[in-house]
Amino acid sequence: MEIIVLGLSYKTAPIELREKFHVPEAELPEVLEQLGGCGQIEERMILSTCNRVETYAVVNDVDGARQFLVEFLAERHKLPSQAFESSLYLLTADQAIRHIFRVSSSLDAMVVGESQILGQVKAAYAVALEREATGLILNALMDRALRVAKRVRTETGIATLAVSVSTAAIELAKKIFGDLSGRTVMLIGAGKMSELSAKHLLADGVSTVIVTNRHFDRAVELAERWGGRAVPFDHAKSEMVQADIVISSTGAPHQILSKADLQEIVLQRRNRPIFVIDIAVPRDVDPEANEVDNVYLYDLDDLQGVVQANLRERQREADLAEALIDREVGQFAEWLASLHAVPTIVAMRKKVELIREEEIQKIFAKLQDLTPEERHAISLMTSSIVNKILHDPTTELKRQSALKEGHLYVNVLRRLFGIREE
Repeated sequence: MEIIVLGLSYKTAPIELREKFHVPEAELPEVLEQLGGCGQIEERMILSTCNRVETYAVVNDVDGARQFLVEFLAERHKLPSQAFESSLYLLTADQAIRHIFRVSSSLDAMVVGESQILGQVKAAYAVALEREATGLILNALMDRALRVAKRVRTETGIATLAVSVSTAAIELAKKIFGDLSGRTVMLIGAGKMSELSAKHLLADGVSTVIVTNRHFDRAVELAERWGGRAVPFDHAKSEMVQADIVISSTGAPHQILSKADLQEIVLQRRNRPIFVIDIAVPRDVDPEANEVDNVYLYDLDDLQGVVQANLRERQREADLAEALIDREVGQFAEWLASLHAVPTIVAMRKKVELIREEEIQKIFAKLQDLTPEERHAISLMTSSIVNKILHDPTTELKRQSALKEGHLYVNVLRRLFGIREE
């Protein structure tokens, strides 16, 4: 049996191709059922996200399974194989195990360390498990992959550093205010970046959203989306007194907030700090406003600087995660290799147990005066002897089977114990 990964991702295929192969969650059971019709595929699951579509499988014939999967994809998606085959990758054995661990741990993600992929892997595995498409090997592999992902997130800092402008803004806000619970955020302008920042802030406990925009209807629309309130654009400065965090992205050709404006606002706030994120180009806020006490002003370059520093640090954490995964791959590969020894161990024990039982019955036939207690004691003693005799061969068989030439040791042991090939 061999573990394989066959798929395509953002690294090998453009979105125009990836979206053609996307499998909606509702269709996963049907596809898993169809894949079960392939004689070369013993176990299977499918991971389909916006960045990748991959089949994880346990197969008895790698080449045959690959051919079946390529033909299946071509037929299902009504595409000639020539249109996508060069974008496919096939990983086997340790490479496949490592890839699945890296995907689950977000080391193969477009943004290293993002948390969404782990939930997607869990969901894909749950569907396969429910449809009984997995078995001993894939279940063990996915259980280990999920544990590895948890270890990566808890034992490294890969997921704790902001690597987007919006998350960098949240990171800085937390440094200034600590807990964001109960804080008020004001959006000046209704750009996509300010929307995204507001979404993250609300997720981190911000309780109130104030929205202002030159087009009031747009402000109302956005405020309703976030459960906040809209204010007219010409009331922005007076309303800003209520805001702890201000995100400005108007697209205006000139500055809309001066140093003097911020001085007056802080004064009305009785010197409570205000965090201003200026993500407009050209800038909405006079850079000199940063000189005002209790005004913390950051523009796009400042946020990008935080992002780049965090990316470098995240890469260092990713290197630690890769080392952790290397160790886990080795351990799982050893377990997988030891499975090849199981039939021999079972057959060896069965043969020795049969000999033990035959000899015991001969003794019991000769010594008919033995009490039940004495018979039981003899049975326990002989069973203990068998266990001790088989202990070293069994331990060594498991160890050797995990090595490259382990099959030779298995074959020798089968011959020594007279175990026939089934």
